[in-house]
Amino acid sequence: MFFYGTLKRGGRNHDRYCGGALRVEEGAVHGELYDLPLFGHPALVVPEVSICAIGTGDPERDAEEQGRRRRERLTPTESPRVFREISFLDDPGSRLPAIDRLEGFDPADASSPYRRVLVPVETREGSALLAWAYVVKEPSGVYMPGGI
Repeated sequence: MFFYGTLKRGGRNHDRYCGGALRVEEGAVHGELYDLPLFGHPALVVPEVSICAIGTGDPERDAEEQGRRRRERLTPTESPRVFREISFLDDPGSRLPAIDRLEGFDPADASSPYRRVLVPVETREGSALLAWAYVVKEPSGVYMPGGI
């Protein structure tokens, strides 16, 4: 998973939802980050063309989809990058539903504030992988240039 807010290391929700991650490393996605001061967390907007899949209500199937697409050739878009963290979770089948609830993601509800999408993430070493990220459709809040 690509985390950029309260779920990244040091964030207020990290230990509860992501403690015990198999590995955490730096990564970047193409997109824009917005600060939502009223809510106390940021929001990520990614180019629609970079979305490889949209999360469903079946986290096991979503994890399988991520695995199936792992070998796809990833073509990054020409847009700003947001630098944060990639967390490799030990049991996405049980962790995803809890994180989905925290993020307000409900695939059956089109008015959900966030979508969980599968996007290319660049690693520090320059390789690319696919990771799930929570994104919003439209920018709002205060733009954070460079994702900082």
